[in-house]
Amino acid sequence: MSDIAFKLPHNPDLIHDWPAIDAAISRMAVEITADLAGERPIFMTVLTGGLLIGGCLAHRIQLDLVFDYVHATRYRGTTEGGTLHWIAKPRSSLKNQVVILVDDILDEGYTLDALRQHCFDEGAREVRIAVLTLKRHNRRVPGLKADYIGLDVPDRYVFGFGMDYRELGRNLPGIYALKDS
Repeated sequence: MSDIAFKLPHNPDLIHDWPAIDAAISRMAVEITADLAGERPIFMTVLTGGLLIGGCLAHRIQLDLVFDYVHATRYRGTTEGGTLHWIAKPRSSLKNQVVILVDDILDEGYTLDALRQHCFDEGAREVRIAVLTLKRHNRRVPGLKADYIGLDVPDRYVFGFGMDYRELGRNLPGIYALKDS
C-alpha cells in the first residue's frame, strides 16, 4: 500500500497493482476506439466510483467524445446496496445517441442495469458498459454484461482505484481485497 494513512482494514490483499490497471485501461481504450469508430459517443462517467477510470480512459480513446456524468448510488456510504438513489441525472439529450457508461465495478449490476435502462428510456440508440473490474460470481442481474472489462476481481469486498471501503481508499493506486472472513 502507499505511505498515505487510511482508516482501512489492516493487511488487505493486493489484487491488481498500478501497472496492471494501467495496461487494462489502455486495452479498453483500444477496444472502444475500434468498436465505435465513426461514432461520437456520450462518455458518461458513473460517479463517484467511475471518476478515476473515467479520467484515465477518456484521454486514451481516439474518438470525439461528448462528456456527461450520472450520479446514482445504492450504497450511500455502506457496504450493502439498497434502493437506487438519484443524485444527478445526465444533462445531455440521449435521443439517438451511443452512450458509454463508465464505472469502477460490475458486481451484481443493479445500479448499472438501472442506469442502462434510464439511457434507453431517454432514447439512447445504444448503450455500452465499460468497467474497470468485473467481480467473479453468478449473482448478476440476468442479461446484464459489460462490453469492456479491465480486470477480474474475486468475489470478495474490493476497494481502491475508484472503489471505496466506507468512503475511503478510492484514490489508492491499486485494487485491494479484504481478507476472507
